[in-house]
Amino acid sequence: MAAELRQLVKRLTYFNYITVRNIRTSTINMEKALENLKTNPYYEKYANRIAELQKTSPDEFMQRVENQQHLKQSEKKSKFGSVDTRFINDCRQFSSVLNPKEGRGQEAEVPDKKLSDIFKLDLVEDKSAEEIQAIWEEYHKNKHVISATIPLQAYKSLQDKMKEFPVFLFPLPRSQGYEFIMCQSYGHTVHFTPLLAYQVHKENAPECLTMVHYTELADKGIVLMRGEYDKNVLNGQESQCLANQFQMYYGGKDEEKTKLLELFTTSPDNFKHMDLISQLENITLT
Repeated sequence: MAAELRQLVKRLTYFNYITVRNIRTSTINMEKALENLKTNPYYEKYANRIAELQKTSPDEFMQRVENQQHLKQSEKKSKFGSVDTRFINDCRQFSSVLNPKEGRGQEAEVPDKKLSDIFKLDLVEDKSAEEIQAIWEEYHKNKHVISATIPLQAYKSLQDKMKEFPVFLFPLPRSQGYEFIMCQSYGHTVHFTPLLAYQVHKENAPECLTMVHYTELADKGIVLMRGEYDKNVLNGQESQCLANQFQMYYGGKDEEKTKLLELFTTSPDNFKHMDLISQLENITLT
C-alpha cells in the first residue's frame, strides 16, 4: 500500500510540474506576444478589443499574434508601415463580416439597408435630382456621417468594379505615417475595417466605416450614399479620405489604379502596397 501511495504521489508531482511549467511558459509567451503587438503604432486604438479577444480566446489570440510575428520577420519595414504578400492572400478572403454564419457551413445574406428607414421618400417624390441632392446634403449637414449624391450611370460603372474587385486596401494618413484600412463590397454596401483589427480578429473584425449606396431614387437618375463611421477610430475627415479613395479606384478610369485593383485580386505576389501610398501622395501633391 505504501509503495502504491508513493507511486501515486510521484505521478501527481510529475503532473503538477508539467502543468505549472506549461502555464508558466504560456504566460511568458503571452507577455512576449503582447509586447511585440504593442510596437504597432496603432495598438492603443484597438487595445480594448484586443484585450477582449485575449481574455475570451487566449489560444486563438496567441496563434494570431504568432502568425503576425512570422510575417514581421519577412516583411520590409518603412515609415509608412508594411503589408506582407502572404497576408494579402489571407485578407482577400475577408468575407464573414458581410455574410454572418448562422450555423456551421451556412451563410446568410445581409440585406441592404433601406433609404426609407432614414429618409422620408414621399417628401421628395416631386423633386428634381438637383433639389434632392441639396436636401440630402442639408439633411446630413450636422450629423456625424459622410454623404454624397452619385449620378446613376457613374454608380453602375462603380458597382461593376465593386463586384469584380470586392476586397481592397487603402492607406490612411496618420501622424505616424500611414495606417492601412481594408474594405469589402457586398451588394450596395462597402465595409471598412483597420488592417490591425483584421489581423487580430479576422472575420470578426469590427467595422470602422460602412458606406451604403441607396438606389431607391434611380428613376431620378441619382444614387444617394451615406457613410457611418466609428468615432473612436476615424473622424469625419479621415472617413471622407477613405470614401474619396474608394471613388477614385472604383469609380474612376485611371489605368494605374485599375491595375492595382487587378493585381491585388488576381496576382497578389506582384502587388506592392507602397504603390498605394504613391498614388495617394501624387493626388495630394497635385
